[in-house]
Amino acid sequence: MVKVVILCGGEGTRLREETEYKPKPMVTIGGLPILWYIMKTYSHYGYNEFVLCLGYKGDSIKQFFMTHEMMHNDVTIKTSDRARDVIHKTKDFEDWTITFADTGLKSNTGSRIKRIEKYIGTDDFFLTYGDGLIDSNIEDELKFHRKMKTIGTLTAVHPHSKLGLIKPGTDGLVETFVEKPVLYDYVNGGFYVFKKDVFDYLDIDENCALETKPMERLVKEKQLAMYKHEGFWHAMDTYKDYLELNGMWDEGKRPWKVWK
Repeated sequence: MVKVVILCGGEGTRLREETEYKPKPMVTIGGLPILWYIMKTYSHYGYNEFVLCLGYKGDSIKQFFMTHEMMHNDVTIKTSDRARDVIHKTKDFEDWTITFADTGLKSNTGSRIKRIEKYIGTDDFFLTYGDGLIDSNIEDELKFHRKMKTIGTLTAVHPHSKLGLIKPGTDGLVETFVEKPVLYDYVNGGFYVFKKDVFDYLDIDENCALETKPMERLVKEKQLAMYKHEGFWHAMDTYKDYLELNGMWDEGKRPWKVWK
């Protein structure tokens, strides 16, 4: 089974309103952590084995998954013999296998990935960050990656402009104005597929960042493919992003929810 590696160790300094007491992957949308939604996306396509690269406040991520089923069902406990506790299951829960890997408090992305090498037993693995949502077909991305036969494949997405765009007209007038449109250019959406060979490009030193020298080397060696995604993508980088995603949830606009 192809495993899914999720980077969950950053401090989320640009989202300090929410990350002062919890890691960014635990920031909620509609009452559940964004990390849970990311995992549900992969699980929808049959990928249920996860390696979570923990760092900043990683204990809260462990605690969530260890108590998730209990917290969302009725429970009967016997205080003198907790082995006799009963969870009265009223809903189906995810059948996931999760490895919680402590990858260091200050480690950069490349270092965190290098430190979980021992948990990857297949030729390919998925990688993503714990703060982005997408409606991409994960299975199609894996097929594209294998077709390209490169060490790495990244999902390229169209970002939204942070500002309104204008087209100048004549005589000092504005011809068109569009508030925060989707831009034509592509950016890195943060969803990857890698061959195990990528570990040779990484270093355990905590300053190793995937997005700098390793990626530059892959590009130079023509070992990085680009899977174009034309659909929904949204990262939760700032408090404004948090408000936007929760606003979408409240309005019933949930394009990342590809499962039933």
